[in-house]
Amino acid sequence: MTLCTPARTTTRPRTQRPHSPPDGPRRFRVAGADLSASVAVFLIALPLSLGIALATGAPLQAGLVAAAVGGLVAGRFGGSPLQVSGPAAGLTVVTAELIQRYGWRTTCAITVLAGLAQLGLSVLRVARSALAVSPAIVHGMLAGIGVTIALAQLHIVLGGNPQSSAVDNVLGLPAQLAHVHPAALGISALTIAVLLGWPRLPGRAGRFARRIPGALVAVAGATAMAAIAGLAVPRVDLPSWSSHALPGLPEGPVLGIAAGVLTITLVTSVQSLLSAVAVDKLVAGRPDHGRGIPRTDLDRELAGQGAANVVSGALGGLPVAGVAVRSVANVSAGAVSRSSTMLHGLWIVLAALLLVPLLDLIPLPALAALVMVVGIQMVSITHIRTVTRHREVVVYAVTLTGVVLVGILEGVALGIAVAIAVALHRLARTRITREERDGHQLLHVRGQLTFLAVPRLSRALHQLPQGAHVVVELDGSFMDHAAFETLSDWTAGHLAHGGTVETTGPSGARIAEATPGTAAGPEAQTCCRPWTPWHNHQCGKQPADGPGEAAEPEETRRTSGLHLASGIGKFQRNTAPLVRDELARLAREGQRPSQLFLTCADSRLVTSMITSSGPGDLFTVRNVGNLVPLPGEESGDDSVAAAIEYAVDVLRVASITVCGHSGCGAMQALLGSGPDDPATPATPLRRWLRHGRPSLERMGSRRHAWARISGRLPADAVEQLCLTNVVQQLEHLRAYESVARRLAEGSLTLHGMYFHVGEAQAYLLADTDEVHSYDDVFTQVMPTDHLEPARAS
Repeated sequence: MTLCTPARTTTRPRTQRPHSPPDGPRRFRVAGADLSASVAVFLIALPLSLGIALATGAPLQAGLVAAAVGGLVAGRFGGSPLQVSGPAAGLTVVTAELIQRYGWRTTCAITVLAGLAQLGLSVLRVARSALAVSPAIVHGMLAGIGVTIALAQLHIVLGGNPQSSAVDNVLGLPAQLAHVHPAALGISALTIAVLLGWPRLPGRAGRFARRIPGALVAVAGATAMAAIAGLAVPRVDLPSWSSHALPGLPEGPVLGIAAGVLTITLVTSVQSLLSAVAVDKLVAGRPDHGRGIPRTDLDRELAGQGAANVVSGALGGLPVAGVAVRSVANVSAGAVSRSSTMLHGLWIVLAALLLVPLLDLIPLPALAALVMVVGIQMVSITHIRTVTRHREVVVYAVTLTGVVLVGILEGVALGIAVAIAVALHRLARTRITREERDGHQLLHVRGQLTFLAVPRLSRALHQLPQGAHVVVELDGSFMDHAAFETLSDWTAGHLAHGGTVETTGPSGARIAEATPGTAAGPEAQTCCRPWTPWHNHQCGKQPADGPGEAAEPEETRRTSGLHLASGIGKFQRNTAPLVRDELARLAREGQRPSQLFLTCADSRLVTSMITSSGPGDLFTVRNVGNLVPLPGEESGDDSVAAAIEYAVDVLRVASITVCGHSGCGAMQALLGSGPDDPATPATPLRRWLRHGRPSLERMGSRRHAWARISGRLPADAVEQLCLTNVVQQLEHLRAYESVARRLAEGSLTLHGMYFHVGEAQAYLLADTDEVHSYDDVFTQVMPTDHLEPARAS
């Protein structure tokens, strides 16, 4: 909700509303859901903060300081109301290395400098740039950090001390296993057992018990066991706050300090922003769909994290970042505002001041076991499956290995280098094979044709015998200028020597047909393009339509009405012989389309071209604005509803696609239309556009985030409405009884599509099975042979 404060003047005082109470100080109100959520988050954050501080080698109080500052400062000034910030496991390795190399006071100063760097980045409004990093690199970085954490904490679990690096920890593990401390191992085993078993408690009692965080129960149980059994294990030792170490001036090589600042800034920023995006999706998944909770402002969130790091470092705390575990707990507990995050920070402050005697009873092996489990969980099986499905497992593995063996910055740099190499390999990977089939030469080109493949393409073309009938089969979706010129020049030479050339696409459909009588001239070559059948004008000079026909100027053809007849004549002469057999089969068997394609009536949208479909593939419905009126609201025109019923119940299509496009005139008219005025004549267009008003309301609603297109915000309000309209019409489709029934059966799927006319680029709506998604994202359809059916990767 936006509050607008009226301007004050010195001549006319403000007046109160009648019967309103007198103005007074605003009272701070906290919702009950926020209060209970803050307690739940506090119970998780307290043991985790101590465990992360232990893992870094920092004073244990530093973890409490970071947790309190993350709640109070980042919670108050951040852009994600429900994200919880504090010491993060992802920063453990970085912080431990800095403490070991430069000492604790210099590490605090580095944290302050990293916070200032984050504030500077937020001013430059580059927060969304962090989302452009490949997920395989981010997940690989976090997994590498998790492996390093788990290896270090394993030594404490066994009763020893960790080494300075992951490699040393692995090499020292055999000696550590030979000298296991039984008490420490028993405490750690109990902690791990409770931590893993607590979420799996069965029955009603289990559901009630699971309201208490498993981390708190595990640490409390281990503490009670150590106290009752009198086990000799090291325990938490919180020193007096009067001796708490504060930052000092950075001491060390400038390049080393700068690298530390850069690493802290990179890890905290990327982790916080990705976590904030995930929190938005969690909020949208709640039963109330996050009603009344604003979506994340990423630049403000980056500024909030920067302010928290400045304060935490200045007070002698660990670096602060948005953390997923505590944020998930906050959202799941029903928090509705940033008050829950701030209150959790207040509870941390009170515990640090009042519960020191209880905290000193906690065994250090219990905290080490807790952090070790967190580190292991950072190696997510789900993430591994995702990167494997998208063929980026090499990037993930290299990043993970680099982080473990070399360091975070070096590992991320290696991951970026491998990601670029993989992208170039995919672009340059082109297979060219030649064979003789049915008396003609077949040249099969599989993959993208770029300048990198020109030498092999040229060599294969010139190995073909002169005068032969050649079929060039292009099984790819991209050809750059160098490859096109090579193919065109060879084609002209081959035709000049009496040969014939036929170029086909992936399905064998003819792309261009060259005849000896026309191919010799360069102008004829430039006219042979894949889009020629849809081109409404000829390249260069208008040719004659047939023998003995004189060429007419284009303007004369348009004004005389002969343009349509000319197109029909070309169809009968060139295209009909190629499709006659297929159309005859369809005439005998009837239509069996695979999907209903509902799109706009805009003349620039050629459905068969952008979907690479042919006769019988699509059951197409076109109207102004690609609108799907809700059942019973078509004002006497049931054409759309009839088409949906016929396609779903009679034709039994397997999917329905709603396709919008850029620059839609209907959406422009909808944006420019004001509220309905009884005095204004209700023209047919105005009556029809009323069905698009739910899209306009959805775009202005605070319940829904703005749809994004391939990771970026829409260029303007018209594009935003075009995207939002696709999502809204999918929601309208679900209101049809026949559609809802087929969706429940699992025999029908819904897809959203957006076609950018100027870019000639298609986008698919991600996760269209849930049109209420808080983060509706249209993803680009990449030129690859491995697209998934419902979404592009």
